[in-house]
Amino acid sequence: SLFIMAPTLSAMNHVGLQPYLAGKISATQAYDRAQVPLKDWMLKQTGSSELAMTTSAAGQHPVTATQASLQAIIPAFLLSQLKSAFIIGFVIFVPFLIIDLIVAATLMSMGIVILPPTLVSLPFKLLLFVLVDG
Repeated sequence: SLFIMAPTLSAMNHVGLQPYLAGKISATQAYDRAQVPLKDWMLKQTGSSELAMTTSAAGQHPVTATQASLQAIIPAFLLSQLKSAFIIGFVIFVPFLIIDLIVAATLMSMGIVILPPTLVSLPFKLLLFVLVDG
């Protein structure tokens, strides 16, 4: 996380924190300046539908996405990331589930009830994982 966020954190430090520590700007100005790079970074990974939902829930009607407050952008960012994570998890889970179902149905149709399907499906799962450059 720090590796990915390093350019953003560096920009926040440069435009907000360092001038504040030097006494050139107030704390409010430092906050306003530092939130701009963070907003830009979050908005690049945030879906427009999630942002529209959170801005309407917050009672805001910004003309552009950058005019939205962090109160709306942070939950929209989290929702977008959770949505992406669930999609990735589902795409990874379904092929392995299908392999389990096919192996279990095949073993049951052959009358091999004592052999656990997971024992037979494991090599197929490993093969699939290697074939997709897991």
